[in-house]
Amino acid sequence: MTATTPPISSLEETETPPSLAEPGLSARLDVLDRLVALGDGRVDRTLMDDAADLLARAGERLRLSGDHTVVALAGGTGSGKSSLFNAVCGLELSPTGMRRPMTSSAHACVWGLEGAGPLLDWLDIDSRHRYARASALDGEGQVGSLQGLVLLDLPDHDSVRAAHLAEVDKYVKVADLIIWVLDPQKYADFAVHRRYFEQLSGHTGVTLIVLNQVDRLEPEEVTECVKDLRRLLEAEGMDGPTILTTSAKSGAGVEGFREVLADAVAARQARLERLVADIDRLVRRFEDQYGATEPPSTVDDRRTAALVEALADAAGVPAVAESMESAYSLRALDYVGWPVGRLIARLHSDPLRRMRLGELRAELRAAFTTPVNAQQAHVDNALQEVTEGVVSDLPPSWQRSVRDAGRSKADELPEALGDSLRSVVPGFNQIPAWWWVVRAWQYLLIAASALGVIWLFAILGYGVLKLADAPLDIIGDPSVAAYVGLLLVCTLGLGAFTGSAARNMIALSSVRHSERLEERMREGITTSAQTLVIAPVERELAVYKSFREEVGTAISALM
Repeated sequence: MTATTPPISSLEETETPPSLAEPGLSARLDVLDRLVALGDGRVDRTLMDDAADLLARAGERLRLSGDHTVVALAGGTGSGKSSLFNAVCGLELSPTGMRRPMTSSAHACVWGLEGAGPLLDWLDIDSRHRYARASALDGEGQVGSLQGLVLLDLPDHDSVRAAHLAEVDKYVKVADLIIWVLDPQKYADFAVHRRYFEQLSGHTGVTLIVLNQVDRLEPEEVTECVKDLRRLLEAEGMDGPTILTTSAKSGAGVEGFREVLADAVAARQARLERLVADIDRLVRRFEDQYGATEPPSTVDDRRTAALVEALADAAGVPAVAESMESAYSLRALDYVGWPVGRLIARLHSDPLRRMRLGELRAELRAAFTTPVNAQQAHVDNALQEVTEGVVSDLPPSWQRSVRDAGRSKADELPEALGDSLRSVVPGFNQIPAWWWVVRAWQYLLIAASALGVIWLFAILGYGVLKLADAPLDIIGDPSVAAYVGLLLVCTLGLGAFTGSAARNMIALSSVRHSERLEERMREGITTSAQTLVIAPVERELAVYKSFREEVGTAISALM
């Protein structure tokens, strides 16, 4: 034996280049990275955090020394793990004893210094508890066979100190190979089986069980303990666990244990196998996020139409169209109504009509110059209805995600609906061309009627009353009065007929005008619905489809 090797405060800090993981690990890391990207903010937060942590840990471990294998010795108080640690190291590096706790911090013994410094820093091993095992006096066979080993002695998992338990959890999570040291009295301890062994399904290749202190048992008792321990482990999901028997006190089995460690170190696969096992176990947790039914990729036309109808109702499109029809009619009558009738209407003023037109104008101006005051309850119901049909077969977390996508632009809807209405409604000063034609024709008839009246008065003055000599015979001839009167009646009748026909045209055109405006308003609302509701929902469905395909591919690879 050599003299005790002093602790090394910090091994060399030269970082080794990243190792290239085997294709299986690379593919798994790529799939997990895509799952995290697709599921972030959508899938269970704890699962996403665990996946992100695993990706970070895998990246860090692969960048560190691939020539070293981190092996953690874990066990309970009195199991003899520190004694086994010292036996493998060949030195009394870790304190031993039966009192609780004995090992208060993780100790590390390293075989092979090159590249180990950054790895130990990443493991956060206190510099006082780092040891190098590389003396030529140890014998080439043993030292060479363990070259590349980083052996950790962890605190007791059943320590009364919570900090020790947290440290065990930390190293059990990051070690390349985990070795559980059990003793014959407490190998069936509920705490270790429930907290750790039940979580080791799929990790059999990177987990080793050591039944220590077999010197206390008879040979047949050792066999029975190993058999019972194997039964417990297999019942907890560990398929074909490797179980070794040792006695750190007598040295029995220690050399075989060293050989197992030497084989693991020489293979240099434990690091990759541990990461593969961790990823495979994590991927299985995604099964709850994988729906068995192929999801829809679009919102069907029926639901889209129902959404547009609901938004149109919430924005008051039918009421606006009706108001526009009334406003069109009132304004048209002001332009193309028979002037004689309008004159009579002014003599018999109708304040309700004027008030109605004024109110309509004020109401429409307000509607088209401010955001639509859509009824929020109707909008919420519409947004819920459009997603209900497409989320029924999705996992709960994705149902929430799709619903949230449908509501993601809800705050922008009122302004968008207002824009949809404002963009299609004509201004109040816009007058159709036919109104001008009818109005010109009516004033022409008024002029003709006025000329007839003047003619009749001229005949009365020159032809009947003989007030003066008529400048023209046609003005002074009383016999012409009948024809002039007939002309006057015809022009007035034609004007009244024109006014009546114009009112009929107004009734028809106001309806068509209202229908065109309503159709265009609905087209604008359809565009807003597609942009602010349907498109986000369909994008989310596309994300879920990609996520589902990735999960399906990953799970199929595990079968």
